[in-house]
Amino acid sequence: MDLDRATLEEAAEAIRTKALSPVELTEAALARTAAAEPAIGAFAAVLPERALEAARAAEAEIAAGRYRGPLHGVPVGVKDLYDRRGVPTTSSSQVRQDFVPGDDSRCVELLERAGAVTIGKTHTHEFAFGVVTPTTRNPWDTERVPGGSSGGTGAALAAGEILLGLGTDTGGSIRIPASLCGVAGIKPTYGRVSRAGVTSLSWSLDHAGPLARTVRDVAIGLGNLAGYDRRDPATVDVAVPDYLDGIEGGVAGLRVGVPRNHYFDPCAPAVAAAVHALAERLEGEGARLVPVTLPDTELYTAVLFAVLLPEASAYHQAMLRERGERYGVDVRLFLEAGELVLATDYVRALRIRSRIQQGWKQVFGDVDVLIAPTTGATAARSGDATVDVGGGVALPLLEAYVRTSAPANLTGLPAASVPAGFDDLGLPIGAQFIGRPFDEATVLRVARAAERAIGGWGALRVPALAAI
Repeated sequence: MDLDRATLEEAAEAIRTKALSPVELTEAALARTAAAEPAIGAFAAVLPERALEAARAAEAEIAAGRYRGPLHGVPVGVKDLYDRRGVPTTSSSQVRQDFVPGDDSRCVELLERAGAVTIGKTHTHEFAFGVVTPTTRNPWDTERVPGGSSGGTGAALAAGEILLGLGTDTGGSIRIPASLCGVAGIKPTYGRVSRAGVTSLSWSLDHAGPLARTVRDVAIGLGNLAGYDRRDPATVDVAVPDYLDGIEGGVAGLRVGVPRNHYFDPCAPAVAAAVHALAERLEGEGARLVPVTLPDTELYTAVLFAVLLPEASAYHQAMLRERGERYGVDVRLFLEAGELVLATDYVRALRIRSRIQQGWKQVFGDVDVLIAPTTGATAARSGDATVDVGGGVALPLLEAYVRTSAPANLTGLPAASVPAGFDDLGLPIGAQFIGRPFDEATVLRVARAAERAIGGWGALRVPALAAI
C-alpha cells in the first residue's frame, strides 16, 4: 500500500479483508518514517520493536477472527505529551528527558484497546507552549514551519508516516498544524475526550483529539477516543454517537454562519478567498449562508493568555525552580510572565470568558455551524518572527495563528479544520467549522461536505516528499 496516498479507512478495509497484513503495513510505515525523518523530524521517538510486536499480535487476532474494528493493525503516532507506559514522555523538552510513566494515558489506552499500532511519539513545541514546533519541518516546504504545538503529528501525517495521530489543542494546537500541513483535525467539545495522562498546558483550555488525512478518518479516531473518564473530572458523561453515521448527509438545509468580524480582518487574501469560495460551494449544495457578528472579539486573545499563562505557570512552578535552565528561552519567558499575572486579573479573565461563552451561545441560536479560516496565513518560513496576514500587516506568529483558533478554546466548542485549497506558493489553506457543544457529528458532516467540494485527500500531493 502506498502510504503517501493511503487513508486510514482504505488501510482498515484492506486489513479487514486480509488483502493486507498489519505487519506489512507497519513495516511500510517504519520504512517510510526512516526515509522521511531526515527531512521532516516529526518524531521524538520511533518504537520499531514495540510496533512490530503489536502488529504481529494484531495479525494473529485478525487471522483468528477477532477483528476489533477500523484501527486494528493501523499505524498511529502519539504526541509526546501523552503517557505511554515504559516510554519517556519528554514533551519535547530537556526538562523531562528522564520521565518514564508507569501507566498509559486514557487515549493511548483506548487506541491500544482498539488494536492500533503506535509507531512512535511525535514532537510538540516544548510543553505545547508555541505554534512552531522547531524540531519539525513542513512536508509541503521543508523551509517552513508545520505549526504547533502538534506539529510533529501534522507533519507525520502529511509525510505519509502514520495514518492517525493524537494532538492537543489549548489555543489551536490541533487545528493550526492541520491547516498548515494540509490535513484534517478536530478539537472536540471541552469534556468530550479525556486528558488523563496528558501533560497539561492550561487545565481549563486543554483539549485532546485526533488528526488524520480525511474527515472520515478523523471521525473514526474521535469515535474511539470520546467518552467519560473518571480520571479526568472535566469529562462529561454524555452519549457518544457513531460519527460516521450521517457524515455523508450533506449540508442541504443547514445554516452556515459566516463571520462579519474578527476572522477575516486581518487575513491573507488567498486564505480569505479560499474560505469564502468554500462557503459558496456549500451554499450551492443547499446550505444557507448566514452573516453573523461575533461578540467581544477584541478580547479573545487577551483573555486566552490571561487564563493560559497563570495556569501553565502553576503547573510548571516546581520544575521551573528546580530545572529552569533546561527550558527553551521562549517557554521560560512565558512561564515567568505567567507568575506575574495577578489573581484578580485571572479571575476577571474567567468572568469575561463566561460572557464570551454566553455571547457565542446566542450566535448559535441562528446558525448550525460557523465557517472561518483556521489560520489567517499559511505556513511561515522557519526562523521568521512574523507572517503576512494581508493588507501590509505582519503579525507575530503566535498572534497570527492563535487569534483565529482561540475562540473555540475559550468557548469549549467543537471545531474541525479541513484543507480548503492553496495559496500562490502552493501552501495549504485550512478552513475550520465550529459547532454547538457536543455536536461534533454536525461539525464533521459539514467538514466532510467541504472536503468533498475540494476533491478530498486524493486531490492533494505533498511535493517536497515526492521522491521519497
